[in-house]
Amino acid sequence: MTGNGLPGVTDNGGGGRRRSEATRTAILAAARERFAADGYEKATIRAIAKDAAIDPSMVMRYYGNKEGLFAAAVSVDLKLPDLSRLPRQEIGEAMVLHFLHMWEENEVLTALLRVGVTNQAGAERMQGIFGEQLLPVARLVCPDPEQSPARAALVATQLLGLALTRYVLRLPPAVALPVEEVVAWLAPTVQRYLTAPNP
Repeated sequence: MTGNGLPGVTDNGGGGRRRSEATRTAILAAARERFAADGYEKATIRAIAKDAAIDPSMVMRYYGNKEGLFAAAVSVDLKLPDLSRLPRQEIGEAMVLHFLHMWEENEVLTALLRVGVTNQAGAERMQGIFGEQLLPVARLVCPDPEQSPARAALVATQLLGLALTRYVLRLPPAVALPVEEVVAWLAPTVQRYLTAPNP
């Protein structure tokens, strides 16, 4: 018996757990930076481990392979606003503004989009994020719940299209547009996708 009363288990006061959590945090931070800088294909476990100042075997131990690490590193909370508290006619504007702030402040989201257009793992991660987080919003506000998946997908065409042209491809006219103009152009379309009757 050991100090904690369990055979074969040593009570180290949580030090091992703390070290494990610190290691995971270091790996994920290094992975986010490396995926953002190099893209999914060029980023390597060895480079990520070097950035995190650990042995590559530790990365494999915690995450299995590069796809597992990527999925963990790009867990993104879109932090969507509670649209039920807004006047119905302001939903489109709120969504566009929210996503603009997300893209401006969240390099991981931009990296995920960059990877998603060229890699299946990235595409599946983006599909999961939008399916889990955007679809419930569409269900909440659209007039026909059965159309929620289609309407959420249409909203994604606008928001992801904006992000791709403004933050990944960096088309000069898209980059130059002030936030207020972007909202003025896109908000009515997003509003229509979410709340208008069937076309």
